This record gives sequence, C-alpha cells and structure tokens, in this order.
Amino acid sequence: MQRSEKWSLDPRVILMENTAVTEYSIKIQNVDVHDEGPYVCSILTNKKPKSTKVHLIVQVPARITNLSKDVTVNEGSNVNLMCLAVGRPEANVIWKHHSPRGKPQSYLFLLDLSSITKEQSGSYECIASNDISSPDVRTVQVTVNYPPFISKARSTGTPVGQKGILQCEASAVPRADFEWYKEDRRLFNGLNGVKIENQGKQSMLVFFNVSEEDYGNYTCVAVNTMGITNASIILYGPGAMHDVNGAAVLPRPSVCLLLTVTSLYLLKF
Repeated sequence: MQRSEKWSLDPRVILMENTAVTEYSIKIQNVDVHDEGPYVCSILTNKKPKSTKVHLIVQVPARITNLSKDVTVNEGSNVNLMCLAVGRPEANVIWKHHSPRGKPQSYLFLLDLSSITKEQSGSYECIASNDISSPDVRTVQVTVNYPPFISKARSTGTPVGQKGILQCEASAVPRADFEWYKEDRRLFNGLNGVKIENQGKQSMLVFFNVSEEDYGNYTCVAVNTMGITNASIILYGPGAMHDVNGAAVLPRPSVCLLLTVTSLYLLKF
C-alpha cells in the first residue's frame, strides 16, 4: 500500500517522518487549549476505510488572572478579597494569612472578612494550583486602622539631681501622636527642663536634672484619626512605696496609738 499524505493547513501541525510504514503520527507545536478535542486517523483501503479516534486533553498550569488591590480599612469594616484563577484541570484557590498560625483562611476565590480586627491586618496570599506545575502565588496587603492602645506606661523612681525618664508606648494605625501633661498643664519639648523624644510607637519624657518640683503625676496622651487614649504615670523619689500594680504611693505618716488600761482591783475584807 502506498502512503497518501494530507497536510494540515495549520503550520503548527506536521507529519512525523522516519516512522514505520504502518505508523502515522502527527506533531502539534505550541499546543493551546483550542487544540483540545478528538482527532481522527482514517486509512483508505481497497475494501473499506478504517478509522481510529484519539482525544487530546490539554493541561494548563494554574494562573491567577484577577486579584484584589491592597486595601486600607477602619477596624470593624467588612472586607472582601477576590482572587480569580484559570487552569486545566480547574485551578484550586486557597487564601492564607501571614500570621503566627499561618493556616488557610478560605478555599474559595472570595475571602470574606466580616467586622475586621487589627489582628487580621497583614499580608494575604492567594495560592492557585492544579498539580500541573508550581502554584501561582500573589499577595494582597490589608491595613486596618484602629485607635491608640497604650501598652506600656510604668511609673519611675529617680533621686533628686539625677536624670529621669518616663516612657509611654502605644500601638495605633495610623501611628499615634503623643502629648504630655502634668496635672492640667501641657508640657512642651525644651521647656521647664524637660525633653520629649518620640521614636515610632514610643514617647519618652526626659528630665535632665530631677528636682522636688518634678515629682508627681503625669499623663501620657496618644491620639490619631481613629481615637484618643491616655495613661497616668508617676515620677517619684526614692522614699515612695508601690501598690500591687506597681504604681507609686507616697509614704504616709505613722500613727502610734497609746492605750492605757487601768485595772480595778476589788479588795474584799
């Protein structure tokens, strides 16, 4: 039997050479999803044509096609993150939060964060996979605004003539601004022998030469666009005592009670 070859109009499809007389093979270059489907090989003989069918399945690695942009919201808001992916077989989508736990948050293309908290801020990974190749991974950054929370404000004891420092630390997004007060009077940097140093989420009230007049109660105020909070801090001398919470307590004068008891003896004759 003599070969009767028919060439494809698609230049990507070529007839394989150097094959056995009874073998008919084609090669498809740069395969895409449109090439998927049935292929029929027909052999014309003097008696009856013979045909065989081969079904081509095209596998495509998972690829993310649409992803939510980075977002900034206020605490308590609802957030929806979207991640669309394609692939053959169909891509599986997993959302994962970059946190100490690091567990999957959702197995759906849409991640719903209702009444979001500050602990849920951070990076969220969308992972699309279908076991054809390495997963496609993209990241969305979620920033949660929340009011200041003072996490560190401890009273300090300093002798007269020494350098004293009161520290106040507050977590907040956006970053908090600090104000210092002694009773109802606001303190300003460089005035009355004090210096205010702000470094990130920490503020320090520095006394270069503590005097008796410096002892007393101070208020640290932290404020941002979301709210305001404050904490009371005491600068005290070496003679002060402390309560169970570490707060300074000025010594109280001792009271001595003298109790005189008169015994009455009844003499009986």
